[in-house]
Amino acid sequence: MDNSDPNPEKPLDFIRQIIAEDIKSGKHSAPVTRFPPEPNGFLHIGHAKSICLNFGIAQENNARCHLRFDDTNPSKEESVYVAAIKKDVQWLGYEWGDNLFFASDYFDRLYDYAVELIRLGKAYVCCLNAEEVREYRGTLTEPGKESPYRNRSVEENLALFQAMKEGQFEEGSHVLRAKIDMASPNLNMRDPVVYRIMKVSHHRTGDKWCIYPMYDYTHCLSDAMEEITHSLCTLEFEDHRPLYNWFLETLHTPAHPRQIEFARLNLTYTVMSKRKILQLVTGGHVADWDDPRMLTISGLRRRGYTPASIRNFCSEIGVGKKASWIDMGVLENSIRSDLNETAPRVMGVLDPLKVVITNYPEENEEEVEGKNHPQKPEMGTRFIPFSREIYIERSDFMEDPPKKFFRLGPGREVRLRYAYFVTCVSVIKDETTGVVTEIHCTYDPATYGGNAPDGRKVKGTIHWVSAAHGLNCQVRLYDRLFAVENPDADKEVDFKEHLNPDSLTILKDCVVEPSLAQAAPGSSVQFERQGYFCVDVEDSEPGHPVFNRTVGLRDSWAKKQR
Repeated sequence: MDNSDPNPEKPLDFIRQIIAEDIKSGKHSAPVTRFPPEPNGFLHIGHAKSICLNFGIAQENNARCHLRFDDTNPSKEESVYVAAIKKDVQWLGYEWGDNLFFASDYFDRLYDYAVELIRLGKAYVCCLNAEEVREYRGTLTEPGKESPYRNRSVEENLALFQAMKEGQFEEGSHVLRAKIDMASPNLNMRDPVVYRIMKVSHHRTGDKWCIYPMYDYTHCLSDAMEEITHSLCTLEFEDHRPLYNWFLETLHTPAHPRQIEFARLNLTYTVMSKRKILQLVTGGHVADWDDPRMLTISGLRRRGYTPASIRNFCSEIGVGKKASWIDMGVLENSIRSDLNETAPRVMGVLDPLKVVITNYPEENEEEVEGKNHPQKPEMGTRFIPFSREIYIERSDFMEDPPKKFFRLGPGREVRLRYAYFVTCVSVIKDETTGVVTEIHCTYDPATYGGNAPDGRKVKGTIHWVSAAHGLNCQVRLYDRLFAVENPDADKEVDFKEHLNPDSLTILKDCVVEPSLAQAAPGSSVQFERQGYFCVDVEDSEPGHPVFNRTVGLRDSWAKKQR
Protein backbone atom coordinates (compact mmCIF):
# COMPACT_ATOMS: atom_id res chain seq x y z
CA MET A 1 0.00 0.00 0.00
CA ASP A 2 1.29 3.42 -0.97
CA ASN A 3 1.10 5.71 2.05
CA SER A 4 3.22 8.47 0.58
CA ASP A 5 2.09 12.06 0.92
CA PRO A 6 -0.59 12.67 -1.75
CA ASN A 7 0.67 16.26 -2.08
CA PRO A 8 4.45 15.82 -2.35
CA GLU A 9 5.03 19.28 -3.85
CA LYS A 10 3.58 21.26 -0.96
CA PRO A 11 6.01 22.99 1.46
CA LEU A 12 7.18 21.11 4.53
CA ASP A 13 5.24 21.80 7.71
CA PHE A 14 7.16 23.26 10.64
CA ILE A 15 7.78 19.86 12.27
CA ARG A 16 9.20 18.35 9.10
CA GLN A 17 11.33 21.48 8.69
CA ILE A 18 12.80 20.96 12.18
CA ILE A 19 13.52 17.31 11.43
CA ALA A 20 15.09 18.14 8.07
CA GLU A 21 17.37 20.70 9.75
CA ASP A 22 18.34 18.20 12.48
CA ILE A 23 19.31 15.64 9.84
CA LYS A 24 21.19 18.20 7.75
CA SER A 25 23.16 19.42 10.78
CA GLY A 26 24.06 15.87 11.78
CA LYS A 27 22.20 16.04 15.08
CA HIS A 28 20.32 12.91 14.06
CA SER A 29 20.98 10.51 11.21
CA ALA A 30 17.26 9.76 11.06
CA PRO A 31 14.20 10.65 13.15
CA VAL A 32 12.66 8.19 15.58
CA THR A 33 9.04 8.99 16.36
CA ARG A 34 6.30 7.28 18.35
CA PHE A 35 2.54 7.11 18.54
CA PRO A 36 1.70 6.72 22.26
CA PRO A 37 -2.02 6.03 22.83
CA GLU A 38 -3.48 5.25 26.22
CA PRO A 39 -5.48 1.98 25.97
CA ASN A 40 -8.57 3.44 27.65
CA GLY A 41 -10.82 3.71 24.61
CA PHE A 42 -11.00 3.47 20.84
CA LEU A 43 -9.08 5.86 18.61
CA HIS A 44 -10.87 8.72 16.81
CA ILE A 45 -10.18 10.96 13.83
CA GLY A 46 -8.00 13.23 15.99
CA HIS A 47 -5.69 10.29 16.71
CA ALA A 48 -5.57 9.59 12.97
CA LYS A 49 -3.87 12.96 12.50
CA SER A 50 -1.17 11.98 15.00
CA ILE A 51 -0.80 8.50 13.49
CA CYS A 52 -0.35 9.91 9.99
CA LEU A 53 2.12 12.50 11.28
CA ASN A 54 4.33 10.18 13.31
CA PHE A 55 4.29 7.15 11.02
CA GLY A 56 4.37 9.39 7.94
CA ILE A 57 7.57 11.12 9.07
CA ALA A 58 9.15 7.73 9.70
CA GLN A 59 8.19 6.45 6.24
CA GLU A 60 9.41 9.61 4.50
CA ASN A 61 12.83 9.22 6.13
CA ASN A 62 13.10 5.43 5.92
CA ALA A 63 13.15 5.49 9.71
CA ARG A 64 11.07 3.93 12.46
CA CYS A 65 7.97 4.88 14.41
CA HIS A 66 7.16 3.09 17.64
CA LEU A 67 3.70 2.10 18.73
CA ARG A 68 3.79 2.46 22.51
CA PHE A 69 0.86 2.03 24.81
CA ASP A 70 1.06 4.41 27.77
CA ASP A 71 -0.73 2.01 30.10
CA THR A 72 -0.22 3.59 33.51
CA ASN A 73 -3.85 3.76 34.68
CA PRO A 74 -5.16 0.19 35.06
CA SER A 75 -8.54 1.36 36.39
CA LYS A 76 -9.50 2.54 32.88
CA GLU A 77 -7.44 0.33 30.58
CA GLU A 78 -8.37 -2.96 28.92
CA SER A 79 -6.77 -5.43 26.52
CA VAL A 80 -9.72 -4.97 24.14
CA TYR A 81 -8.62 -1.37 23.59
CA VAL A 82 -5.07 -2.52 22.84
CA ALA A 83 -6.36 -4.88 20.15
CA ALA A 84 -8.63 -2.20 18.67
CA ILE A 85 -5.82 0.36 18.51
CA LYS A 86 -3.48 -2.08 16.76
CA LYS A 87 -6.21 -2.86 14.22
CA ASP A 88 -6.86 0.82 13.55
CA VAL A 89 -3.19 1.69 13.00
CA GLN A 90 -2.70 -1.23 10.61
CA TRP A 91 -5.95 -0.46 8.79
CA LEU A 92 -4.70 3.07 8.16
CA GLY A 93 -1.77 1.44 6.39
CA TYR A 94 1.04 1.65 8.94
CA GLU A 95 3.28 -0.97 10.54
CA TRP A 96 5.50 -0.76 13.60
CA GLY A 97 7.53 -3.90 12.91
CA ASP A 98 9.49 -4.90 16.00
CA ASN A 99 8.80 -1.57 17.67
CA LEU A 100 5.75 -2.40 19.78
CA PHE A 101 6.16 -1.26 23.37
CA PHE A 102 4.17 -0.70 26.54
CA ALA A 103 4.94 1.70 29.36
CA SER A 104 4.31 -1.29 31.61
CA ASP A 105 7.42 -2.87 30.05
CA TYR A 106 9.37 -0.19 31.93
CA PHE A 107 7.70 -0.36 35.34
CA ASP A 108 10.82 -1.77 37.04
CA ARG A 109 13.09 0.82 35.47
CA LEU A 110 10.63 3.63 36.20
CA TYR A 111 10.59 2.55 39.84
CA ASP A 112 14.40 2.63 39.90
CA TYR A 113 14.38 6.11 38.40
CA ALA A 114 11.98 7.22 41.13
CA VAL A 115 14.32 5.83 43.76
CA GLU A 116 17.13 7.78 42.11
CA LEU A 117 15.08 10.98 42.35
CA ILE A 118 14.62 10.35 46.07
CA ARG A 119 18.37 9.73 46.53
CA LEU A 120 19.08 12.99 44.69
CA GLY A 121 16.78 14.80 47.11
CA LYS A 122 14.41 15.55 44.22
CA ALA A 123 11.38 13.53 45.33
CA TYR A 124 9.53 12.88 48.55
CA VAL A 125 6.61 10.87 49.90
CA CYS A 126 3.69 13.15 50.74
CA CYS A 127 0.79 12.25 53.02
CA LEU A 128 -1.56 15.02 51.96
CA ASN A 129 -4.78 13.72 50.47
CA ALA A 130 -5.81 14.65 46.91
CA GLU A 131 -7.91 17.62 48.00
CA GLU A 132 -5.12 18.96 50.21
CA VAL A 133 -2.59 18.58 47.39
CA ARG A 134 -4.84 20.73 45.21
CA GLU A 135 -5.24 23.34 47.97
CA TYR A 136 -1.49 23.52 48.56
CA ARG A 137 -0.84 23.85 44.83
CA GLY A 138 -2.00 27.46 44.69
CA THR A 139 -3.54 29.23 41.70
CA LEU A 140 -2.42 30.95 38.54
CA THR A 141 -2.03 34.19 40.50
CA GLU A 142 -0.90 32.84 43.90
CA PRO A 143 2.09 30.59 44.65
CA GLY A 144 1.60 27.22 46.23
CA LYS A 145 2.52 26.17 49.75
CA GLU A 146 5.12 23.56 50.56
CA SER A 147 3.83 20.27 51.86
CA PRO A 148 4.63 19.67 55.56
CA TYR A 149 6.24 16.40 54.38
CA ARG A 150 8.47 18.03 51.76
CA ASN A 151 11.68 17.98 53.82
CA ARG A 152 11.69 14.39 54.99
CA SER A 153 15.09 12.73 54.94
CA VAL A 154 16.19 10.63 51.99
CA GLU A 155 16.19 7.54 54.20
CA GLU A 156 12.62 8.14 55.42
CA ASN A 157 11.39 8.74 51.86
CA LEU A 158 13.08 5.57 50.61
CA ALA A 159 11.48 3.52 53.37
CA LEU A 160 8.03 5.02 52.81
CA PHE A 161 8.26 4.54 49.03
CA GLN A 162 9.25 0.90 49.57
CA ALA A 163 6.26 0.51 51.90
CA MET A 164 4.01 2.02 49.23
CA LYS A 165 5.32 -0.55 46.75
CA GLU A 166 4.66 -3.38 49.22
CA GLY A 167 1.04 -2.35 49.64
CA GLN A 168 1.28 -1.26 53.27
CA PHE A 169 -0.79 1.89 52.73
CA GLU A 170 -4.31 2.55 51.49
CA GLU A 171 -5.11 4.29 48.24
CA GLY A 172 -4.95 8.07 48.54
CA SER A 173 -2.97 8.06 51.76
CA HIS A 174 0.50 8.55 50.24
CA VAL A 175 1.94 9.77 46.95
CA LEU A 176 5.46 10.30 45.68
CA ARG A 177 5.99 13.88 44.50
CA ALA A 178 8.85 15.52 42.62
CA LYS A 179 10.52 18.33 44.59
CA ILE A 180 10.73 21.24 42.17
CA ASP A 181 9.31 24.70 42.93
CA MET A 182 6.02 25.48 44.67
CA ALA A 183 6.29 29.12 43.56
CA SER A 184 6.78 28.39 39.88
CA PRO A 185 4.43 30.31 37.55
CA ASN A 186 3.91 26.98 35.77
CA LEU A 187 1.53 24.90 37.91
CA ASN A 188 2.91 21.70 36.42
CA MET A 189 6.22 22.41 38.16
CA ARG A 190 4.72 22.74 41.64
CA ASP A 191 5.84 19.41 43.03
CA PRO A 192 3.81 17.17 40.70
CA VAL A 193 2.77 13.68 41.75
CA VAL A 194 5.06 11.00 40.34
CA TYR A 195 3.53 7.82 41.82
CA ARG A 196 0.16 7.04 43.38
CA ILE A 197 -1.25 3.97 45.11
CA MET A 198 -3.77 2.00 43.03
CA LYS A 199 -4.71 -1.45 44.23
CA VAL A 200 -6.02 -2.44 40.83
CA SER A 201 -5.01 -5.37 38.64
CA HIS A 202 -3.19 -4.33 35.46
CA HIS A 203 -4.14 -5.84 32.10
CA ARG A 204 -0.52 -6.90 31.50
CA THR A 205 1.29 -7.03 34.85
CA GLY A 206 -1.58 -8.44 36.89
CA ASP A 207 -1.20 -7.79 40.63
CA LYS A 208 2.56 -7.30 40.65
CA TRP A 209 2.21 -3.58 41.31
CA CYS A 210 -0.01 -1.53 43.57
CA ILE A 211 1.71 1.76 42.77
CA TYR A 212 1.64 3.23 39.28
CA PRO A 213 3.61 6.10 37.73
CA MET A 214 1.89 9.23 36.45
CA TYR A 215 1.68 10.02 32.76
CA ASP A 216 4.00 13.07 32.72
CA TYR A 217 6.72 11.11 34.49
CA THR A 218 6.31 7.96 32.45
CA HIS A 219 6.01 9.54 29.03
CA CYS A 220 9.30 11.41 28.91
CA LEU A 221 11.30 8.53 30.40
CA SER A 222 9.72 6.03 28.00
CA ASP A 223 10.69 8.33 25.13
CA ALA A 224 14.23 8.51 26.45
CA MET A 225 14.56 4.76 26.97
CA GLU A 226 13.37 4.17 23.40
CA GLU A 227 15.75 6.88 22.11
CA ILE A 228 12.94 8.83 20.49
CA THR A 229 14.38 11.89 18.73
CA HIS A 230 11.23 14.00 18.32
CA SER A 231 8.34 13.61 20.76
CA LEU A 232 5.34 15.11 18.95
CA CYS A 233 2.49 16.24 21.19
CA THR A 234 -0.60 18.39 20.86
CA LEU A 235 -0.69 21.95 22.14
CA GLU A 236 -2.17 21.17 25.54
CA PHE A 237 1.19 19.61 26.46
CA GLU A 238 3.13 22.83 25.82
CA ASP A 239 2.95 23.79 29.51
CA HIS A 240 4.12 20.28 30.39
CA ARG A 241 7.33 20.59 28.35
CA PRO A 242 9.36 22.14 31.21
CA LEU A 243 8.42 19.15 33.37
CA TYR A 244 9.27 16.75 30.53
CA ASN A 245 12.73 18.32 30.32
CA TRP A 246 13.17 18.54 34.10
CA PHE A 247 12.82 14.79 34.59
CA LEU A 248 15.27 14.02 31.77
CA GLU A 249 17.84 16.60 32.90
CA THR A 250 17.59 15.72 36.58
CA LEU A 251 18.01 12.01 35.91
CA HIS A 252 20.73 12.53 33.27
CA THR A 253 19.10 10.11 30.88
CA PRO A 254 21.35 8.98 27.99
CA ALA A 255 18.86 10.31 25.42
CA HIS A 256 16.95 13.58 25.57
CA PRO A 257 14.10 13.67 23.03
CA ARG A 258 12.84 17.04 21.85
CA GLN A 259 9.17 17.65 22.59
CA ILE A 260 7.38 19.59 19.83
CA GLU A 261 3.75 20.64 20.09
CA PHE A 262 1.28 20.96 17.23
CA ALA A 263 -2.37 21.94 17.01
CA ARG A 264 -4.82 19.12 17.65
CA LEU A 265 -7.66 18.44 15.25
CA ASN A 266 -10.84 20.35 16.05
CA LEU A 267 -13.64 19.15 13.78
CA THR A 268 -17.13 20.64 13.65
CA TYR A 269 -20.25 18.66 14.58
CA THR A 270 -18.42 16.23 16.85
CA VAL A 271 -16.56 15.88 20.16
CA MET A 272 -12.94 14.81 20.45
CA SER A 273 -12.79 13.94 24.13
CA LYS A 274 -12.48 10.20 24.81
CA ARG A 275 -14.26 10.81 28.10
CA LYS A 276 -17.25 12.28 26.28
CA ILE A 277 -17.18 9.62 23.59
CA LEU A 278 -17.31 7.04 26.38
CA GLN A 279 -20.39 8.79 27.77
CA LEU A 280 -22.10 8.40 24.40
CA VAL A 281 -21.29 4.68 24.39
CA THR A 282 -22.15 3.84 27.99
CA GLY A 283 -25.25 6.08 27.92
CA GLY A 284 -26.71 4.23 24.95
CA HIS A 285 -26.72 7.31 22.72
CA VAL A 286 -24.87 5.26 20.12
CA ALA A 287 -24.69 1.51 19.58
CA ASP A 288 -20.98 1.13 20.42
CA TRP A 289 -17.54 2.54 19.72
CA ASP A 290 -17.90 1.49 16.07
CA ASP A 291 -21.30 3.08 15.53
CA PRO A 292 -21.05 4.59 12.01
CA ARG A 293 -22.16 7.97 13.36
CA MET A 294 -19.06 8.11 15.53
CA LEU A 295 -15.84 9.75 14.40
CA THR A 296 -13.88 6.87 15.89
CA ILE A 297 -11.63 5.16 13.35
CA SER A 298 -13.65 1.95 13.78
CA GLY A 299 -16.87 3.90 13.25
CA LEU A 300 -15.52 5.56 10.11
CA ARG A 301 -14.35 2.17 8.82
CA ARG A 302 -17.77 0.62 9.38
CA ARG A 303 -19.43 3.57 7.68
CA GLY A 304 -17.33 3.02 4.56
CA TYR A 305 -14.48 5.48 4.91
CA THR A 306 -11.25 4.25 3.35
CA PRO A 307 -7.72 4.47 4.76
CA ALA A 308 -6.68 6.57 1.76
CA SER A 309 -9.47 9.08 2.35
CA ILE A 310 -8.41 9.60 5.98
CA ARG A 311 -4.73 9.89 5.08
CA ASN A 312 -5.61 12.40 2.35
CA PHE A 313 -7.74 14.36 4.81
CA CYS A 314 -4.89 14.52 7.33
CA SER A 315 -2.51 15.64 4.60
CA GLU A 316 -4.91 18.32 3.38
CA ILE A 317 -5.49 19.92 6.79
CA GLY A 318 -1.76 19.92 7.47
CA VAL A 319 0.15 20.47 10.72
CA GLY A 320 0.23 23.88 12.36
CA LYS A 321 1.05 25.60 15.62
CA LYS A 322 -2.23 27.46 16.03
CA ALA A 323 -5.50 25.84 17.05
CA SER A 324 -8.21 26.09 14.39
CA TRP A 325 -11.46 24.45 13.39
CA ILE A 326 -11.89 22.21 10.37
CA ASP A 327 -15.34 21.96 8.83
CA MET A 328 -16.84 18.47 8.74
CA GLY A 329 -17.39 19.01 5.02
CA VAL A 330 -13.63 18.74 4.43
CA LEU A 331 -13.62 15.19 5.81
CA GLU A 332 -16.76 14.31 3.85
CA ASN A 333 -15.26 15.71 0.64
CA SER A 334 -12.21 13.53 1.17
CA ILE A 335 -14.17 10.28 1.17
CA ARG A 336 -16.45 11.57 -1.59
CA SER A 337 -13.41 12.23 -3.82
CA ASP A 338 -11.91 8.83 -3.05
CA LEU A 339 -15.07 6.81 -3.67
CA ASN A 340 -15.86 8.80 -6.81
CA GLU A 341 -12.78 7.18 -8.32
CA THR A 342 -13.14 3.66 -6.94
CA ALA A 343 -16.78 2.81 -6.18
CA PRO A 344 -18.72 0.93 -8.89
CA ARG A 345 -22.12 2.34 -9.83
CA VAL A 346 -25.35 0.43 -9.20
CA MET A 347 -29.03 1.31 -8.88
CA GLY A 348 -30.88 1.22 -5.58
CA VAL A 349 -34.38 2.48 -4.79
CA LEU A 350 -34.72 3.61 -1.19
CA ASP A 351 -38.42 4.59 -1.17
CA PRO A 352 -40.01 2.30 -3.79
CA LEU A 353 -43.02 3.21 -5.91
CA LYS A 354 -44.22 0.53 -8.32
CA VAL A 355 -44.43 1.27 -12.04
CA VAL A 356 -46.29 -1.04 -14.44
CA ILE A 357 -45.30 -0.67 -18.09
CA THR A 358 -48.64 -1.64 -19.59
CA ASN A 359 -47.51 -2.18 -23.19
CA TYR A 360 -44.48 -4.27 -22.22
CA PRO A 361 -45.29 -7.98 -22.77
CA GLU A 362 -46.06 -9.68 -19.44
CA GLU A 363 -43.98 -12.74 -20.24
CA ASN A 364 -40.93 -10.73 -21.32
CA GLU A 365 -37.74 -10.27 -19.38
CA GLU A 366 -34.48 -8.89 -20.68
CA GLU A 367 -31.15 -7.54 -19.55
CA VAL A 368 -29.89 -4.04 -20.22
CA GLU A 369 -26.21 -3.17 -20.14
CA GLY A 370 -24.98 -0.58 -17.66
CA LYS A 371 -21.58 0.98 -17.08
CA ASN A 372 -19.89 0.21 -13.79
CA HIS A 373 -18.25 3.64 -13.88
CA PRO A 374 -19.11 6.37 -16.40
CA GLN A 375 -15.53 7.73 -16.55
CA LYS A 376 -13.64 4.44 -16.21
CA PRO A 377 -14.31 2.01 -19.08
CA GLU A 378 -11.70 -0.33 -17.61
CA MET A 379 -14.18 -1.09 -14.80
CA GLY A 380 -16.41 -2.78 -17.39
CA THR A 381 -20.16 -3.17 -17.63
CA ARG A 382 -22.89 -5.21 -16.00
CA PHE A 383 -26.23 -6.61 -17.15
CA ILE A 384 -29.30 -5.50 -15.24
CA PRO A 385 -32.61 -7.41 -15.42
CA PHE A 386 -35.58 -5.47 -16.78
CA SER A 387 -39.24 -6.50 -16.69
CA ARG A 388 -42.78 -5.20 -17.01
CA GLU A 389 -42.94 -4.08 -13.38
CA ILE A 390 -40.22 -1.93 -11.89
CA TYR A 391 -39.67 0.25 -8.85
CA ILE A 392 -38.68 3.89 -9.02
CA GLU A 393 -37.95 6.40 -6.28
CA ARG A 394 -41.16 7.89 -4.91
CA SER A 395 -39.57 11.33 -5.06
CA ASP A 396 -39.11 10.89 -8.82
CA PHE A 397 -42.88 11.18 -9.36
CA MET A 398 -45.23 14.11 -8.74
CA GLU A 399 -48.92 14.06 -9.57
CA ASP A 400 -49.00 17.82 -10.09
CA PRO A 401 -45.39 18.71 -10.89
CA PRO A 402 -44.09 22.28 -11.16
CA LYS A 403 -42.65 23.48 -14.44
CA LYS A 404 -39.02 22.78 -13.52
CA PHE A 405 -39.67 19.26 -12.24
CA PHE A 406 -38.08 17.13 -14.97
CA ARG A 407 -38.95 13.70 -13.64
CA LEU A 408 -42.09 11.62 -13.97
CA GLY A 409 -45.62 13.04 -13.87
CA PRO A 410 -48.94 12.49 -15.67
CA GLY A 411 -48.35 12.73 -19.41
CA ARG A 412 -44.61 13.27 -18.93
CA GLU A 413 -41.87 11.22 -20.56
CA VAL A 414 -38.57 10.34 -18.88
CA ARG A 415 -35.63 8.10 -19.58
CA LEU A 416 -35.11 4.96 -17.50
CA ARG A 417 -31.37 4.70 -16.93
CA TYR A 418 -29.84 2.29 -19.54
CA ALA A 419 -33.31 1.18 -20.68
CA TYR A 420 -36.21 2.98 -22.39
CA PHE A 421 -38.26 6.15 -22.50
CA VAL A 422 -41.51 5.77 -20.54
CA THR A 423 -44.58 8.00 -20.32
CA CYS A 424 -46.97 8.13 -17.37
CA VAL A 425 -50.54 7.43 -18.50
CA SER A 426 -52.40 6.82 -15.24
CA VAL A 427 -52.11 6.76 -11.46
CA ILE A 428 -53.58 4.40 -8.87
CA LYS A 429 -54.18 5.66 -5.35
CA ASP A 430 -55.16 4.20 -2.02
CA GLU A 431 -58.88 4.93 -1.70
CA THR A 432 -58.61 5.73 2.00
CA THR A 433 -55.47 7.86 2.17
CA GLY A 434 -55.19 9.15 -1.37
CA VAL A 435 -51.54 8.10 -1.45
CA VAL A 436 -50.24 7.05 -4.87
CA THR A 437 -49.57 3.30 -4.79
CA GLU A 438 -48.85 2.51 -8.44
CA ILE A 439 -48.11 4.27 -11.72
CA HIS A 440 -49.01 2.95 -15.16
CA CYS A 441 -46.74 3.90 -18.02
CA THR A 442 -46.12 2.99 -21.62
CA TYR A 443 -42.68 2.55 -23.14
CA ASP A 444 -41.22 3.20 -26.56
CA PRO A 445 -39.41 0.03 -27.72
CA ALA A 446 -37.35 2.08 -30.15
CA THR A 447 -35.59 3.93 -27.35
CA TYR A 448 -33.57 1.00 -25.95
CA GLY A 449 -30.36 2.26 -24.40
CA GLY A 450 -31.90 5.65 -23.66
CA ASN A 451 -31.88 7.26 -27.09
CA ALA A 452 -34.75 8.02 -29.44
CA PRO A 453 -34.15 7.38 -33.17
CA ASP A 454 -36.38 10.30 -34.07
CA GLY A 455 -34.10 12.64 -32.12
CA ARG A 456 -36.58 13.70 -29.47
CA LYS A 457 -35.11 14.66 -26.15
CA VAL A 458 -36.20 14.19 -22.54
CA LYS A 459 -34.81 16.21 -19.66
CA GLY A 460 -35.19 13.61 -16.93
CA THR A 461 -33.30 10.36 -16.36
CA ILE A 462 -34.29 8.27 -13.34
CA HIS A 463 -32.99 5.07 -11.80
CA TRP A 464 -35.06 1.93 -11.25
CA VAL A 465 -34.94 -1.71 -10.19
CA SER A 466 -36.90 -4.65 -11.63
CA ALA A 467 -39.68 -5.66 -9.24
CA ALA A 468 -39.32 -9.33 -10.19
CA HIS A 469 -35.56 -9.46 -9.70
CA GLY A 470 -34.71 -6.74 -7.18
CA LEU A 471 -33.10 -7.57 -3.86
CA ASN A 472 -34.98 -6.34 -0.81
CA CYS A 473 -32.65 -4.96 1.83
CA GLN A 474 -32.24 -2.59 4.73
CA VAL A 475 -30.49 0.73 4.26
CA ARG A 476 -29.26 2.98 7.06
CA LEU A 477 -29.00 6.69 6.39
CA TYR A 478 -26.47 8.32 8.70
CA ASP A 479 -26.24 12.03 9.32
CA ARG A 480 -24.05 14.10 11.61
CA LEU A 481 -24.25 13.02 15.22
CA PHE A 482 -24.63 16.57 16.55
CA ALA A 483 -26.94 19.29 15.29
CA VAL A 484 -24.60 22.19 16.13
CA GLU A 485 -21.08 23.00 14.98
CA ASN A 486 -19.52 23.00 18.45
CA PRO A 487 -21.38 20.86 20.99
CA ASP A 488 -18.90 21.99 23.67
CA ALA A 489 -19.32 25.72 23.10
CA ASP A 490 -21.80 26.34 25.92
CA LYS A 491 -20.26 24.98 29.12
CA GLU A 492 -23.57 25.49 30.94
CA VAL A 493 -25.31 22.94 28.69
CA ASP A 494 -24.60 19.23 28.59
CA PHE A 495 -23.05 18.47 25.20
CA LYS A 496 -25.47 15.56 24.77
CA GLU A 497 -28.33 18.05 24.57
CA HIS A 498 -27.04 18.87 21.08
CA LEU A 499 -27.36 15.34 19.70
CA ASN A 500 -29.05 15.27 16.31
CA PRO A 501 -32.33 13.31 16.62
CA ASP A 502 -32.16 12.54 12.88
CA SER A 503 -28.63 11.15 12.88
CA LEU A 504 -29.94 7.68 11.96
CA THR A 505 -32.82 6.72 9.69
CA ILE A 506 -33.45 3.03 8.99
CA LEU A 507 -35.20 2.11 5.72
CA LYS A 508 -36.38 -1.49 5.68
CA ASP A 509 -38.12 -1.83 2.29
CA CYS A 510 -35.39 -0.76 -0.13
CA VAL A 511 -34.79 -2.56 -3.42
CA VAL A 512 -31.40 -2.82 -5.14
CA GLU A 513 -29.92 -4.60 -8.13
CA PRO A 514 -29.86 -8.40 -7.56
CA SER A 515 -26.09 -8.60 -8.12
CA LEU A 516 -25.60 -6.90 -4.75
CA ALA A 517 -26.69 -10.09 -2.98
CA GLN A 518 -23.06 -11.16 -3.35
CA ALA A 519 -21.51 -7.87 -2.28
CA ALA A 520 -18.69 -8.44 0.19
CA PRO A 521 -18.98 -6.95 3.70
CA GLY A 522 -17.13 -3.65 3.79
CA SER A 523 -17.29 -3.11 0.03
CA SER A 524 -18.47 0.24 -1.32
CA VAL A 525 -20.79 1.20 -4.17
CA GLN A 526 -22.46 4.32 -5.45
CA PHE A 527 -26.23 4.11 -5.63
CA GLU A 528 -26.74 6.28 -8.68
CA ARG A 529 -28.23 9.67 -7.79
CA GLN A 530 -28.31 8.67 -4.09
CA GLY A 531 -24.82 8.61 -2.62
CA TYR A 532 -22.07 6.23 -1.58
CA PHE A 533 -22.92 3.18 0.50
CA CYS A 534 -21.03 0.28 2.01
CA VAL A 535 -22.06 -3.20 3.08
CA ASP A 536 -22.20 -3.28 6.88
CA VAL A 537 -19.58 -5.66 8.27
CA GLU A 538 -21.50 -6.58 11.41
CA ASP A 539 -25.15 -7.04 10.46
CA SER A 540 -24.96 -8.26 6.86
CA GLU A 541 -25.48 -11.95 6.11
CA PRO A 542 -24.78 -13.90 2.90
CA GLY A 543 -27.43 -12.90 0.38
CA HIS A 544 -28.85 -10.30 2.78
CA PRO A 545 -26.65 -7.20 2.81
CA VAL A 546 -27.32 -4.20 5.01
CA PHE A 547 -26.13 -0.93 3.49
CA ASN A 548 -24.75 2.06 5.39
CA ARG A 549 -24.72 5.41 3.63
CA THR A 550 -21.17 6.68 3.78
CA VAL A 551 -21.76 10.12 2.30
CA GLY A 552 -24.09 11.83 -0.15
CA LEU A 553 -23.09 12.82 -3.65
CA ARG A 554 -22.87 16.43 -2.51
CA ASP A 555 -22.93 18.36 0.76
CA SER A 556 -26.64 18.47 1.54
CA TRP A 557 -26.00 19.48 5.18
CA ALA A 558 -24.84 23.01 4.33
CA LYS A 559 -27.92 23.54 2.18
CA LYS A 560 -30.13 22.16 4.94
CA GLN A 561 -28.72 24.65 7.47
CA ARG A 562 -29.48 27.69 5.29
